[in-house]
Order: sequence, then C-alpha cells, then structure tokens
Amino acid sequence: MTNLGKKVIYQIYPKSFYDANNDGVGDLQGIIAKIDYLAKLNVDFIWFNPFFVSPQKDNGYDIADYYQIDPRFGTMADFEELAAKLKAHHIGIMLDMVLNHCSTEHEWFKKALAGDKYYQDFFYLRPAKADGNLPNNWQSKFGGPAWAKFGDTGLYYLHLYAPQQADLNWHNPHVRQEAAKIVNFWHEKGVTGFRFDVLNVIGKDEKLVDSQDPVSEKLLYTDTPIVHDYIKELNRNSFGQDPEAITVGEMSSTSIANSIGYTNPKNHELSMVFSFHHLKVDYDHGEKWSQIPFDFAKLKQLLFDWQTGMDQGGGWQALFWNNHDQPWALNRFGDPVHYREKSAEMLATTMHLLRGTPYIYMGEELGMVDPDYHSIKDYCDIEALNAYQELLDQGKTEQEAFAIVHAKARDNSRTPMHWDDSEYAGFSTHKPWLTPTDQKQINVQKELAHGEIFNYYQKLIAIRKREDLVSDGHVKPIAPEHPQVFAFERFLNNERLLVVNNFYGKKTKLDLPAEWQNVAGSTLISNYDRSITKLGVALELAPYESLAFKLQ
Repeated sequence: MTNLGKKVIYQIYPKSFYDANNDGVGDLQGIIAKIDYLAKLNVDFIWFNPFFVSPQKDNGYDIADYYQIDPRFGTMADFEELAAKLKAHHIGIMLDMVLNHCSTEHEWFKKALAGDKYYQDFFYLRPAKADGNLPNNWQSKFGGPAWAKFGDTGLYYLHLYAPQQADLNWHNPHVRQEAAKIVNFWHEKGVTGFRFDVLNVIGKDEKLVDSQDPVSEKLLYTDTPIVHDYIKELNRNSFGQDPEAITVGEMSSTSIANSIGYTNPKNHELSMVFSFHHLKVDYDHGEKWSQIPFDFAKLKQLLFDWQTGMDQGGGWQALFWNNHDQPWALNRFGDPVHYREKSAEMLATTMHLLRGTPYIYMGEELGMVDPDYHSIKDYCDIEALNAYQELLDQGKTEQEAFAIVHAKARDNSRTPMHWDDSEYAGFSTHKPWLTPTDQKQINVQKELAHGEIFNYYQKLIAIRKREDLVSDGHVKPIAPEHPQVFAFERFLNNERLLVVNNFYGKKTKLDLPAEWQNVAGSTLISNYDRSITKLGVALELAPYESLAFKLQ
C-alpha cells in the first residue's frame, strides 16, 4: 500500500502549461518538453485536467469521448510517450475523471435525443410540472435553472453545471458499469492516479423534489448516503484492484464525517478528498462574488477542525491552496506586492507541513499572482462572464462588477505558465488563448537563476519524504486564538515538531506553550534562514515568517 503522506502531487492545466505546436493552446508535447523541469521539483504524480475530446464549453469538463485525446492537445501516441517519459522519471499520472455529467455532444446523449430508450435512462429526464413549470426549482451552479429542454420531446434534462453538461443517472447500473470501464481503460494505459470531479453529487434522489432554499437545496444532491455505495462499487470494479492506485475525490460542500467515510482505508472508497471550506473564508456570507478581507480566525478554525477531525477518524486529506478553479492564494491570503516571496513561502509551509497529501498547482512554485486585467473582455470563463452580468443586474457599476470578478475568477490561475519574460511568457510564439501578465517579474527562467520560492518548495518536498513526523504524524493546534499566527504541533511516537506561520505583513510575538519553552532542537526550515537551536519563552516573528522547529 502506498504511503500517501510521502507523496506530493503537481497539477497541470494542459491548455496553459506549454504550447509546443504554437497554436496558442498548451498540448501534450508541450508537457513532454518540460519533464526535466517537473523532475527537478521532485514531485511524485502529476494530475492533469481533462484533455479528452470536448467542445470546451467548460474547459474540458464537458467530455464528448472519454477514450480519445482531444486533437487540440495531441494524439494517443503523444499520451503514451508522455506516460513512458514520466515513468522513466518515477512520476505517476493522475487523470481527471468527470463522471457526474457528460457533454451533450457525447454519443450517449445524442442517442438518447434520437429516441433510444436505453440511453435515455443514462440521464435525468423529467416532464414539466402540471402547471408548466420546470420539473423542480434547482439552480445550476453556473447560474440559471438546472433544467434544459430535451429536444422536442416535452421533457427536460438535469444539468447541475452548464446546460452542455448533462448529469448522468447513477441509479442506472449501466452508467456505473460505463464509469468503471473508463477508469479501467486508462489504468491499462499505465495510469495509477484518478481524480474524480464533483464526485459527491452523483447520489441524487430518484425523486427530484423542490428545495426550500439554496442551502437546503445542496443537501438534496450532495453527500447522500448512496454516494458511498457507488464509490465502493467503483473501487471494487476498477482502481481498487490495484493496491498502488491513488484516488482523490473533489467533494463540493462536504462534511468531515462524510470525508472520513470516503477516505478511511477500511471503507474501500478513496485515498483522499479535496474539500473547499477553507477557500471560502473571503466570501461575504457565503457569496463567492463579493470582496471582503479573508477571515483569519475562521480559516484557522476550519483548517484545525479538518486536520484533527480527519486524523481522529482515520481519514485523509488533499492539502492545497491553489487549483484551476481558484484565483491565486497569494492574492487572497498573502501580499503579492510587498512580500511576494515571503508570503508565498509562508503559505507553502503552512500547507506542506500539515497532515495529508500536498498538491502544487503549476506556477505556485514561482509565486504566480492574479493577472493584471482591466476589462471583462480579458476573461473567457463561462462562470466569470455569467457572474459579471449578474452583478450588473444587481445594480453594481461596471467598475464594481469587474473588481469583484477580477478578485475571484477561475481564469486568474488559468493564464499561461510563465517560462520567460518574452511577449507570450515563453508559453508560445502565437497569441495564447488567455493573456499572460507579470511575466517580466515572475517566470521560470528568472526563478531558477536567482529566485527563492522554487528552491523553498524543493526543501519542503524533501522534508516530507525524509521526515516520518511530517508524512505520518498527528496534529495539535497551538495558540488558536492568536490574531496573526497559525501554529501547530506535529507529533509521532516520541518526535515533535513545532510549526509557526505569521499570516500578516507586520511583526508579531508568539508566547510559547509551557512544553515548548526553553527546549533544545533544530530548525527544519525557515523562510528567513533563521537557525535556532533553543527556544525561549516566546518567538518574535518577522512579516510572513514561517519556522519549523524539531525537538531534540
């Protein structure tokens, strides 16, 4: 069985990593060209966002063929070459399995539309209510109703996401068999990692009733008991047959109790889960499209609750600040202007020294920041464009609406990877699908020559691989009430590690708990190159300082 705590996973958004054929879109040959860079970081797996055949209505999360590489990214031969070359560097592949829904261009949906009853049962098809209203009042997560007309049949189909993403009916055993078949196909191609998109919404009830309000609406289709049954079955029929396989479920609005269920090895479901509560602490009353400073006390409480809860229940977490669906954490929780390096390293230390498996999103190891965009025309993402329109409809000015979208858009982290400081950031010689900015300040060439963030990530990864205390140890919160510091202890057998992170750009002092006062040890890592061999009764911390001190 794989030691999940020793692994570090790097996420690549293929469209934006490197464009080898210079058409403005990243591709598989582009990733092959940069394998040496990935090997230098010393990661274990690469999670690739979908590169399957897709009309790209939601950047590849609307899949029209699960078995073919989309020609814009390359060919199956390119994929096989990529897999072989990564394997030679001992790097595994994690593919994105989007099995809650498929594209309305998928042959299943087309056959259903053509009247094939077998395939009609692959989807949630419902008639209008007696009064002519939609089958229920559910809202799509991308805005608007969650129902669209199913051709001219008089029926409607459910789409929790874009109208081009039809939800699959997991109550149908044939759908579940197809899901296992897809996983097994890629496993036979040498893929041993699988990330399951929005997996905890596959368990919708067979009766799709109206919701009372937006909060209770989620409960009608999220984390329902049957999800666990479906995952156990998928495990049994596919990846669970390989003891080395690693899986992660993206769990929308999930709970600690359910996440323990999904990931406790005894249950034979998944290796780990992504939960997102900690990335909603800068939402005003739960509203993403808002602009408020992040709530540090809430952030700490959520991280601590999840860390201790998952530990006690035998569950396992995916640890992350960034991904393709989030604006850069550095803009949200750090200071990209005055302390870009130090706050990037502080955020990295916080996440990499917690209990779980850390994920690094491409460019995070360079300290990438939100793009310097000035117009809504710079954005492509369906969610951002819809949100901008909704904000205008609510009475916001164009300036106010743009400021909110600019702070929260998913495209922020989807801009091309910065390889050098040239016009298109060394990503392509052709105008990219999304415009890069800031490449003069932040790029791979400059970072590897005389930067400090990439090197700091290398150190954190080395510590995780070397120190059982970090990979396997337990977690205990320290000074949870401190207004500026996120501190915790990792402990395993007789070993103990103190991790201290100042989340703000001003100095502060941490009074140490009695058991950490006047003790001898060594500094495991410090983003200010501080070397301490003995602690006193308190620690003075510089702006955005991180320090990990191991007891002797």
